[in-house]
Amino acid sequence: MAIRQLPQYLANKIAAGEVVERPASVVKELLENSIDANSTEIDISLQEAGLLEIVVKDNGDGITEADCKKAFLRHATSKIQYDADLFHIESLGFRGEALASIASVSKLKMETSTGEEAGTSIYLEGGKILEETKTRARKGTEITVRELFFNTPARLKYMKSLHTELGHITDLVNRYALARPHIRFTLSHNGKTVFKSPGTDNVLQVISQIYGMEVARNMVAVEANSLDFSVSGFIGKPEVTRANRNFMTCIVNGRYIKSLPLNYAILRAYDTLLPIHRFPIVVLHITLDPILIDVNVHPTKLEVRFSKEKELVQLIEGMIKDTFKQMTLIPEVAQKEKKEKIQTSQDTFDFTKDIRQESKQPVEPVQTKAPSFPPDMTQVKEVFTTPSDKSKSTDELTVEPIQNKDEPSEQVAERIPMLYPIGQLQGTYILAQNEHGLYMIDQHAAQERIKYEFYKEKLGKPERALQQLLMPLTFDFTTNEVMFIQENEEKLQGVGIFLEHFGGQTYAVRSHPKWFPEGLAEEMIRDIIDQVIKTGDISIQAIREEVAILMSCKKSIKANHYLTDTEMTRLLADLTKTNDPFTCPHGRPVIIHYTYYEIEKMFKRIM
Repeated sequence: MAIRQLPQYLANKIAAGEVVERPASVVKELLENSIDANSTEIDISLQEAGLLEIVVKDNGDGITEADCKKAFLRHATSKIQYDADLFHIESLGFRGEALASIASVSKLKMETSTGEEAGTSIYLEGGKILEETKTRARKGTEITVRELFFNTPARLKYMKSLHTELGHITDLVNRYALARPHIRFTLSHNGKTVFKSPGTDNVLQVISQIYGMEVARNMVAVEANSLDFSVSGFIGKPEVTRANRNFMTCIVNGRYIKSLPLNYAILRAYDTLLPIHRFPIVVLHITLDPILIDVNVHPTKLEVRFSKEKELVQLIEGMIKDTFKQMTLIPEVAQKEKKEKIQTSQDTFDFTKDIRQESKQPVEPVQTKAPSFPPDMTQVKEVFTTPSDKSKSTDELTVEPIQNKDEPSEQVAERIPMLYPIGQLQGTYILAQNEHGLYMIDQHAAQERIKYEFYKEKLGKPERALQQLLMPLTFDFTTNEVMFIQENEEKLQGVGIFLEHFGGQTYAVRSHPKWFPEGLAEEMIRDIIDQVIKTGDISIQAIREEVAILMSCKKSIKANHYLTDTEMTRLLADLTKTNDPFTCPHGRPVIIHYTYYEIEKMFKRIM
């Protein structure tokens, strides 16, 4: 078969397959051009989720008449000139493919002006210029894209519902509003405004516009710096979660990106503060020298590559962990206000407050009358230091809690206020009080946290000695698994797993590391082998984490287990000595707080 060069129109259509996946792809490319043109206002108007019409209008620099036709040529760009420019990209667009690709699969009209002379209007169908005229001299650019994929109908059958396509575009505009809070974005669909950002350069205001006022109130400001990176933004408190990870937004030098390593760093930082299968709301702005990032690894420029990724991951993870260590993360139960009252509170919300300072020094709840507590505090302290009761009912409460190695115990204890147990509900929840209100403590979750930190510390420094078995453990593997085991035999032996061929596809284990908990050896060996088969590596840290969680759950007191006053007091005292006393290892809350103000409102003592 003869080799021939593709005609320009066909090459543009093929390129459009990479760049123009759906209407949201068009909006993304046009938005990036408008942002690069130094716009402060960008309006996006859609008809039928963009499939019928997309209009993007900005007040940016505009394009000169001489450059209008060049803008629709492939690989025509004003962003780079030399090879070296590829390693120092500061603009969002630079490939020079967007306009050519969009025009090749649509009917496109562009009106643009630099504001210094009459503007230019140019009209294309299927990538061919059909008309070019003079137009008004309004500074900026307006691009109208109609009948997307009109000449590639096969692409239309891959489009989802209008609601889905609109959702992709809305999400995209939201991300850019977070990335560029100084720009006022307006998105309308079929004549109705869907989203409008304030354009005041205040990220928290944008967050409230996107996620709502209640989420904005529960965001915490964060900031960290290293020699190469500067990170700032907002992280949601652990009780503010969503069902998927799409609410974690990472912005690098003003560019919204998708990065699994950064997402994993965020999730590791939250650790056991998050419930299982729940994800936080996070907005992080990362600033770095453009030479440290490669944005030219994907046609849509959503994926990037960092040259010092490990350093950035550690900075983000440490920043979030350190922030939560300084906070009291006890959720408060607030009475729901009427709709009109919520609106009033939104109008008066002060976005200029220093959220960082608020998180370190929580505002005391309003109280009408404080309860009386024992004036002799030494008596209370004596109760908290009483030796463990040896009675049968308290056998589950004798695990010594782990002290924070980095901070004095007194400083850790301040994260949970002094609590005075007053009773138990359904043998499941401890009821306690202090001058700030009523607290409900899930006794099982509380002891899970205490034991989890105990076992995690114990398993974190395991002995290298081996425990010989009276009877060997045997394991059967598939042929494929045997091949992986043979390839990784040294890694397995390095962690104390010695597999001895027992005939056929059966292997025997005659010893295991002494740190393996009693009764879990077979399960742990199987987990380690499965891990090396799946990943080619062994993370003992991950194995220990799973074991610590499993053991803490199995050995903690369950629901419908009634405790004495001494047992409740001791449990609360042990809880205050943990590093993260606010959630169990599975992320469920340990303590809920009812303020006296909210209680009196519920009883109509306050109107």
